[in-house]
Formats: sequence, structure tokens, C-alpha cells
Amino acid sequence: MPFRFLHTADLHLDSPIASLALRNGDLADLVRGASRRVFERIVDLAITEEVDALLVAGDLYDGGQTSMATALFLAAQMRRLEAAGIRAFIIRGNHDAQSQITRELTFPPNVHVFDGRGRPVRAGTLGNGREVHMHGISFGQPHAPTSLLPGYKPPVADAVNIGMLHTSLAGSSRHDNYAPAGVADLLAHGFDYWALGHIHQRAVHSQHPPIVMPGIPQGRDINEAGSKSVTLVTVGDDGAFGLEEHFLAVAAFQRLSVDLAGIEDWASMLGAVRTALEQARQEVSADQIVCRVALCGATPLAWRLRRDRDLLAAELQAIAEGVGACWIETVELEVRPAAQAGRQDDLGALAELAAIMEQDVLASHAYRAELRETLSALMSQLPREVRDLLGTDEAEEDALLSEAALRGASEVVPRLDAEREGDRG
Repeated sequence: MPFRFLHTADLHLDSPIASLALRNGDLADLVRGASRRVFERIVDLAITEEVDALLVAGDLYDGGQTSMATALFLAAQMRRLEAAGIRAFIIRGNHDAQSQITRELTFPPNVHVFDGRGRPVRAGTLGNGREVHMHGISFGQPHAPTSLLPGYKPPVADAVNIGMLHTSLAGSSRHDNYAPAGVADLLAHGFDYWALGHIHQRAVHSQHPPIVMPGIPQGRDINEAGSKSVTLVTVGDDGAFGLEEHFLAVAAFQRLSVDLAGIEDWASMLGAVRTALEQARQEVSADQIVCRVALCGATPLAWRLRRDRDLLAAELQAIAEGVGACWIETVELEVRPAAQAGRQDDLGALAELAAIMEQDVLASHAYRAELRETLSALMSQLPREVRDLLGTDEAEEDALLSEAALRGASEVVPRLDAEREGDRG
């Protein structure tokens, strides 16, 4: 008889959402409640699959939030597991260590929360009588700059040993350094499965033995795009591990880039976007998809798209509604003007002006300094809490200025050309 468990992490229950999705009231409600709904689905799956255990490898909570309603919700879900005879094993991650609720909540007896001592806990038995033991160490503080691996006990002899660790592994460009541990170090420790948490993108770092980062089960914004899942693990009597992904997300964020090169009319542009949305709807596993659409490429529509952004947004949202279970979070314009056939020579001085702007003006120190002064004046008028939206460091500010300059310059020639055509008429 096998031993089966669900492995998840990084639920971040009731995490504050900073997505552009919040601009739409209905969509905001969907995104805000998604983390709780997904945890309910995880419990549903555990009960349906009659697993022996649920493993949560850190970050049930989201930092120092203080809502007891979150804790009561979590306790109620654990009682559902208890009624089904399913145990839960939890390690505290860096966000859990910041939460007052972590220290106040009392779980039902089927839940084991590991402390910082690394003592193994017997979790069950295979059909051949071989025992299964869980190992875990919780964060005691929000930061763990050194490896927690030395605190884990050796594998229990003649048993299946499963380790739970909240870690940034050897480091990630998008995550701070938490309890770093290399894959080679995990392999050398001798456990039969490592249930990891912390990095929000799923990855299987080793198959023999499995070292699995399940990823966040419900994305919260466009930076956590794509299908999200939990991992169902089956341990056979022969000690072999089987892994299955289960997609439970309420909403999945997705970036879509639609190339408008060669597209010259509005209807064709809308058709290209519809095709991209329909494909995304088929490929992404979630009840709903929330798309950030980037229109790019050289097209005669460039100026009109920028001029009629409000109309564009409304028409694309209507297309998304027609696709079904699909939302447009925002539309980004990365298009540039394309000279119509036979008109390049006719542009004459305008084409030369465009080249001068791109090669000389935008790159000049004086122009960049003037842009920075304009941005500083704008920043001084903004509340401090929203200033980071324009960049959190000098590099992000430079990128914002470059993008603004390019977009502004790309609109000048089409506008001048349109005015010239009007004068000719």
C-alpha cells in the first residue's frame, strides 16, 4: 500500500494585491479572494485523493498581517483534513516568522508544525511495513542568511525520509537569500524526497531523489504569470516516487505579445488579438486568465493606437469577454510607425527628423537631464507611498525615462504626417 501526500508552499493567504487588475472592481474581487479559494481546493483534492498527508513548505501567511479571520479560516480547513483522517505537516517560512498569528493560532491535533530543532516525525507506513518519516525546520526569524541544512538530523534507517525546507536554494535573481542550500548539498544529505518552498516558480531540481519546488499555487500579479499547481506524490512499496501536477488556480496571469507587423487596419489588429487570447485560454490551466497584452511591431496603426487608447482598451475587453473566462489587465503599446508602401520618399524631411531624434536627441546628456528634472518635479507632487511606482532605484528610473522618451518620439512623425495630409486635403 503506497504512502501519498500533497506538496504545496507559498500560499500567502490574504496577501495584499498590488496588481493593475485592481482597477477593475469585478476582477479585483476575483483576485483578492483567490488565495483562500485555492487553499480550499487543495484541501478538497487531498480529501478526494485520500492522501495520507498535506505538506506545506512555508509561507502560509503573508508577513506581519494581523487578521484573526485568516487564522480561523486556516484552522477550519485543517479540521476538514482531520475529519478525513489526513495529517498536515507545516514548516514556517520567512513570511510566517513575521506574523503574530503564527504564534497565537492553535491547530487541531492532526497538524504538526515543525520547530527549529529538526526532529523527525513518523508520518505513516508503507504496505511492506517500512515507515515514513518527515523532517523539517521552521524559520524563527524573518531572515535566515545561512543554511538550515546542518540542523537536520540524519535519515532514519530503513525508512522513507522526506525533508521539508523553505529555501532560496543557491540564490535567485528575484528572491532574497533565504536558508541557502545547493542541490548537491540536499542530495548528499540522504533524504528520499525534498519538499521545498519559497521560489514561486515550479521546478523539479532532481528526479532521483526528487527535489521539488512546487511554486505558488495561485499567482498574485503579472510577475507570477502562467499556470500554477500543487504536486501529488505517491511513494510505492518499492520506494519509487511518482509526481503529478494538479492545477487548481482560480486566476492565472499571462503576458501576451501580439506582433502587428504587416497589419494595416483596425479590424485585422483586433483579429490578431482575439487569436492570441483564444490560444492563451487553451494553454493556461486556470478558471480565469488575466492578460497583459503588449502590441508590438511596425504598423501604420501606431499613431491611431496611441491616440485611441481608450477605444482600444474597451474593444479588447469586449473581445476577452467573448473568448470567455478572460480579462484584460492592461494594454501596452510597443508599436512603431511603418511607412506605407510607396511613401518612404514622400516623407522626406520627416524621415530625416525621425532619424535625428533617435540618433542624436534621445541619446544626448542634455535631453536626459531635462527629462530627469521633469520627473523630479512630478515626483515632488506625489505622495511618498506611490513614488516607487515610478521606480525603486536609479536603474528603474533610467529605464522609465528611456521608455517615455522612445514612446514620445515615436508619436511625433505620425502626428506631423497626419497634419500634413490634412493640409493637402
